[in-house]
Amino acid sequence: MRKSHPVRRAVLAGAATVSGIVLLLSLKPASDPGSAQAAGGQLPPAAAGQAPQGGVNGAVTGDAAQTQYGAVQVRLTMSNGKITQAEAVQAPKGGRSDQITASSVPRLNQAVVAAQSAEIDAVSGATYTSAGYKKSLQSALDKAKASAGSQQGSGGAQTLTGDVAQTQYGPVQVRVTVAGGKITKAEAVQAPKGGRSDQITSSSVPRLNQAAVAAGTADIDAVSGATYTSAGYKKSLQSALDKAPAGGDSSGAAGSGGGQAGTQTLTGSVAQTQYGPVQVRVTVAGGKITKAEAVQAPKGGRSDQITSSSVPRLNQAAVAAGNAQIDAVSGATYTSAGYKQSLQSALDQAGG
Repeated sequence: MRKSHPVRRAVLAGAATVSGIVLLLSLKPASDPGSAQAAGGQLPPAAAGQAPQGGVNGAVTGDAAQTQYGAVQVRLTMSNGKITQAEAVQAPKGGRSDQITASSVPRLNQAVVAAQSAEIDAVSGATYTSAGYKKSLQSALDKAKASAGSQQGSGGAQTLTGDVAQTQYGPVQVRVTVAGGKITKAEAVQAPKGGRSDQITSSSVPRLNQAAVAAGTADIDAVSGATYTSAGYKKSLQSALDKAPAGGDSSGAAGSGGGQAGTQTLTGSVAQTQYGPVQVRVTVAGGKITKAEAVQAPKGGRSDQITSSSVPRLNQAAVAAGNAQIDAVSGATYTSAGYKQSLQSALDQAGG
């Protein structure tokens, strides 16, 4: 037998070592999850802008956002200030919209939980739905932020976005900043636009904003020549003040929520039905509904009769049940469904 030469053994051993290293490198993934995220994947929640912290718990329903294809409304479920679930309680439907909604909404819901903010990307092919979703989502986060400020009891500033008020010339929506029980800032995030409306809006809205800050309530004078815009502004402003959590200065920006300690007046989001919008306002004291009323309900023609018959019964049922789990009124299916939806959004603001 031939003896193995020492040099030959060394060369063979070295070659085997190199081959092993190459094999290990070929088995390693091209990029690990961390590097993929850093290279342009979704940002972690802390970098994307987190949801309001402060131990916020329960459901928070955003305002309904009107789009070209229908209303979008988002409800968040939060635990200790973190978004654990997002869902669209309203979304465009009918025809092509059914397919777009079914495809886009689940992706938007997932994006919200991942981002913990409204800074999410629009879904391709669902531009209008995505825009409406983000708008309603932001209003839900505004409400959560206000609730967090109340729970902390620090008297810090709260941002409250009112419901959209529809006027003859377009929607009006008001956002206010409240600190120490006073309105420190008011702005219109929506106002009539186009043609003559541009001039009226640019002239009247700044004056309405100043009046809201000066008055500290929604009891402000209409601007001459801007009757419809003023009425819509005041309506949305009042709904923003209604959302101010109990526990603040009841004599200031609490609006209609002032009065007895622990009493809140909460206005639900507008629920769109086949026959018109429904919006519910409740008064809650000691954890119980003491009063319920519909500030909007279908009207005109047959709807007048149905509304006058069904709404009082729905109001009574809400007070008796203390929640939104009430029976529909026979013959008023759509009105009942809208009432219950708006009622639930009002109760979400109270943490109930």
